Amino acid sequence: MYYKELYTTKPGGELPQLVVAENENLQSRFVVQKVLELREQGVPLQEMAILFRSSFLSFDLEIELSKANIPFVKFGGFKFVETAHVKDMIAYLRVLENPRDVVAWNRILLLVDGVGPRTAEKVIDDILKRRVPANPDSDASMVTEKFWSEYNAYPDNVQKLFTKLKEVAPAKIPPGEKSYHMLKYYEPILRVRYDDHQKRKKDLEMFQNITERYRNIDELLTDLALEPPNESVVDIESPGPEDEYLTLSTIHSAKGLEWNSVFVIYALEGRFPTMRSAASDEEMEEERRLMYVACTRAKQNLFISYPINIYDRESGMILTKPSRFIQGIGENLLEPWVIE
Repeated sequence: MYYKELYTTKPGGELPQLVVAENENLQSRFVVQKVLELREQGVPLQEMAILFRSSFLSFDLEIELSKANIPFVKFGGFKFVETAHVKDMIAYLRVLENPRDVVAWNRILLLVDGVGPRTAEKVIDDILKRRVPANPDSDASMVTEKFWSEYNAYPDNVQKLFTKLKEVAPAKIPPGEKSYHMLKYYEPILRVRYDDHQKRKKDLEMFQNITERYRNIDELLTDLALEPPNESVVDIESPGPEDEYLTLSTIHSAKGLEWNSVFVIYALEGRFPTMRSAASDEEMEEERRLMYVACTRAKQNLFISYPINIYDRESGMILTKPSRFIQGIGENLLEPWVIE
């Protein structure tokens, strides 16, 4: 056992803030607002970083950053809208919103077992010629019940797809419910196509959570289509002198780096540390080291945040407690805030 006595050579400064948000989206909006405030105070975007335990934990934040037109680069994982499985789910919703979306139809038809490019082309041709109006002034989303019913001439697996789409097509069904049913349809496809389907399933659980806060698909798809002008990468590279972007990063990818201002999001028991880490003392100590790494990346400002009442679909539990690594720290060390 080795003991450390930690100290700082930097006098003064603000206390780190512990921010409790009523839900995930409020956490994201707090981060966006604080980033804009810091930028107005003269802190460049490249001197700010948002750190998280797992890549999927930044998905909601990515949407809010894009809506605010804040450019960012993500390290240690792909952006939300770049992942193949999320693109698949978006394609299902796109054909429900606009049955003339050829690209989306092609994507979801090629996911169907036994359907190749030629069959997909025939089905799409049939859809465009017989099923939806060609008049560009017509509302493509106002599709008759007949559109989703007359598909008996299609291959059996395509019929199953149409049956599911017909089930969730009515406009009165909210986006969250549509997404839920399409995810149930997509899960067997996910397991077959991807060896890491369990990891991707966590991404899709986050996707489901995001859809549930929208009232209509059009608004959801508009937000998902917003993309800042930067790409995500796995390894960290130094930016050029004229580049300015916010850094989003897994904590693993942030080791050895520092920023003026750092946000550690989702410091929630069950997310950080993860539920799996509770299985062994060794894994829990690794989680503790990651929290130490995350908090010591900040040179000037540190914000640690967590949302409450987060439903974990895998365990069936509602996550409400702060990470054990920050729980019980006094107000003389962490300044508490509550965002409602």
